[in-house]
Amino acid sequence: MIGEMSPSAIAAELGQRLKQARLNQNVTQEELAEHIGITRKMVKNAERGQVTLEMFVTIMDGLSLTENLDLFLPEQLVSPIQLAKMQGRRRRRASPSTNKSEQQDKEGASW
Repeated sequence: MIGEMSPSAIAAELGQRLKQARLNQNVTQEELAEHIGITRKMVKNAERGQVTLEMFVTIMDGLSLTENLDLFLPEQLVSPIQLAKMQGRRRRRASPSTNKSEQQDKEGASW
């Protein structure tokens, strides 16, 4: 299961999936590299999981797989309750934790 894997193992697994997608389309590393304007070595490294996110997406685009990105990480919508609290504005950052015991530790005893 991918959720139980380390980040480097997940990257390697995604690289293998990229390779299999390329092979399923019967495209060589050289042909793919030439099509998207990179070197064959960059494709080879991507298939090993050694790739930047931007290059991974570029290769996915070269294989016409970018529509799968919505399945990979769906758009996160703001909940109606959160939207009402923000009075229609979009949230731009996370709020700090408001754990009372944590807050008291920082401020000292209130006696």
